[in-house]
Amino acid sequence: MNAQGSASSPNSASSASSPSSTSSTSSTSSASSSSSPKHSPLPRRAILGGLLAAASVPALAACGGGITSLDGQGGGGGNGGGGSSANGVTIGTANFTENQILGYLYAAALGAAGVKTKVRPNLGTREILIPALKGGDIDLLPEYQGALLHYLSPKATATEEGAMQNALAVALPEGLQILPYGRAEDSDAFAVTRETAAEYGLASLADLKKQNGKLVIGAAPEVKKRVVGVVGLKEVYGVEFKEFKSLDSSGPLVKGALKKGDVDVANLFTTDTDIAAEGWVVLTDPKNLVPGQHVVPLIADRKADSAVRKALARLGGALTTEDLTELNRQVDKDKKDPEDVANAWAAAHGLVKKR
Repeated sequence: MNAQGSASSPNSASSASSPSSTSSTSSTSSASSSSSPKHSPLPRRAILGGLLAAASVPALAACGGGITSLDGQGGGGGNGGGGSSANGVTIGTANFTENQILGYLYAAALGAAGVKTKVRPNLGTREILIPALKGGDIDLLPEYQGALLHYLSPKATATEEGAMQNALAVALPEGLQILPYGRAEDSDAFAVTRETAAEYGLASLADLKKQNGKLVIGAAPEVKKRVVGVVGLKEVYGVEFKEFKSLDSSGPLVKGALKKGDVDVANLFTTDTDIAAEGWVVLTDPKNLVPGQHVVPLIADRKADSAVRKALARLGGALTTEDLTELNRQVDKDKKDPEDVANAWAAAHGLVKKR
């Protein structure tokens, strides 16, 4: 997901934002305030760390051309331990449904391992979350590989999962590390209605160039300045839009505008169930502008002990993209609480004891 300035995706709540670009509605002070309601409407940097988690959890095969978190080769930065979760772990999340669900899944997995947790949902974008993580207001954050890499290193070229883990390990600020990435992923996508696709002959992002100056794009505000956004579309595909409408990404504003015809192109997340339900056309990306977006835990060194590593490795190996899509649907469509949805999934998959 492009949050890339935000946590920040693939990635919806009523003020949703992408893995690559969460919206900027929260203020910096929110990271140090008390917890938000459960649901708002709305290394040390050694490469290939995380081997401890692999040692205690059955290995999974590589998926999607990359390495899953459980075979010990997909780990990120870290010194193999040295932190302590004895005093608990505070989990922060970005301001969109999926990231909140992931935060509560992290809490469920850690709680089952005997780690005390506190979830602070809906804090905002990466510009808020990363400083909060470094400063000690939060200790752990659900992230997305490509989005985080582009935030830390805008000129990074890695797109394969393992290569991105290595690049992230080098790019992370001192005191932070990534743990092994999971099976689930959620990427940014640019979608149009079937009618717009037929009218303008749109099947791929490359086709947008033929309509330069004619089309309106809608997305979260930060997408205007993101590589996985307006900047990258121009640099990689030569695309220029008639107008950028500042709305949200994969949220009710941009999806409503797409339905009404107020925007021609919308920034959505690939786990958004409305894409299939509405029959929208996701434009293909032949030049690989959008990197892989496997979910990856970003944690402060001070809390990265073996209990945390093992628990999150188990979760990462169990949660699939299909699971994440279904959990998003339950919150966005069925209006269930993200914490309840996360706890129910964790219990059903043997990560916590059923109540």
